[in-house]
Amino acid sequence: MATLQASSFLFSSSSNSRPSRCQRGVTRAALSIPKFSPSSFSARGLVKELELLRSGDYPSNTSTTKSPSTIADPMVLAKLYALMEAVADRVEMHKNIGEQRNNWNSLLLTSINTITLAAATMAGIAATSVAGSPLTALKLASTLMYLGATGMLVIMNKIQPSQLAEEQRNAAKLFQQLHGEIQTTIAIGSPTTSDVKEAMDKVLALDQAYPLPLIGKMLEKFPSRVEPAVWWPQRRQRSQVKGLGRKIGNNGWNANLEEELKEVVGVLRKNDKADYLRLGEKAIKLNKAFAISGPLLTGLAAVGTALMGSPSHGSWAVVLGVVGGALASVVNTFQHGGQVGMVFEMYRSNAGFFKLMEESIEANLKERDVERRENGELFEMKVALQLGRSLSELKDLADSSIREGNDIEEFGSKLF
Repeated sequence: MATLQASSFLFSSSSNSRPSRCQRGVTRAALSIPKFSPSSFSARGLVKELELLRSGDYPSNTSTTKSPSTIADPMVLAKLYALMEAVADRVEMHKNIGEQRNNWNSLLLTSINTITLAAATMAGIAATSVAGSPLTALKLASTLMYLGATGMLVIMNKIQPSQLAEEQRNAAKLFQQLHGEIQTTIAIGSPTTSDVKEAMDKVLALDQAYPLPLIGKMLEKFPSRVEPAVWWPQRRQRSQVKGLGRKIGNNGWNANLEEELKEVVGVLRKNDKADYLRLGEKAIKLNKAFAISGPLLTGLAAVGTALMGSPSHGSWAVVLGVVGGALASVVNTFQHGGQVGMVFEMYRSNAGFFKLMEESIEANLKERDVERRENGELFEMKVALQLGRSLSELKDLADSSIREGNDIEEFGSKLF
């Protein structure tokens, strides 16, 4: 009955031949009012709507008004927006510091090579000079330059500027991704306190995985064992109801999809992640060799220049002073010009990406209640996109894994 009264009021308001300004506002509001069913709103709610219409204060965008059950808690939204601001600030910080540390790598490489080559040149000139004050001055200058280059190389090899720059690039990318996830959470649903806590955990995990300070918190640049990078919080084990059976076919899941994802996990673990860890081992060994040989060569060159002119050492001191400096420049160029530290961090990060995919897939498969999993069709599409494959190619990969077993040589990812 209340609905009929509201309809008659609207038609009577719009039927006047010369409506007033207020009545025209009422008519526009009436045209944008959604259709309410008696089951969703009480008569008191309709009376309130009519009072808004009479006063002309009815909002024009009521077609997008959410029902009371889907309206988010304002405090939850405020916390999520605060997290978005913090994440955006971290993206900017990591970008700026990454550029700074990349400049460190270029400037230190150029400076050390210049000093080393200048010292080697001075050592060669000193070897051709006659005994006297010019020889002493050249020897002293060359020795001091070699010692300075040695100290700078030790510091540079300790902090690995190219690796630091790669860490900041990865952090900026991951924080940008987290920023988009929070935006999506706010846009498509009604966020809760659990969404706030999850976002907070991800921010703290990223801060720990990619620290900004160098002193005390810098990541180990020469670990004894290469492990995948981990930038996500540990997944909490969801409580499971005892005796709960598997509901295959619900929420986009079925037995074929589960078997397919199990095979994909096996391929990622055996081929993709293992390959990047193997390459990371080679990169770290090469970097260690360069990090030791560079300062060692400049140190030996400094000793050689200090002993030049001594009758007991002859030409060996000259060879050590000149050739040692030249070799040190070559080693330094290969290590820091080739950015071996950055390559190691890239391998470690890629291995971490595949580890994250493994954990995500296994977490969904271990959840016995399929209604509490992520939607199966959506999750399958995400996995395919992350691997650079179509859905049919993802199924072909699983079929190949079933046929060939442990002998499969195909990699899961087509992106990298």
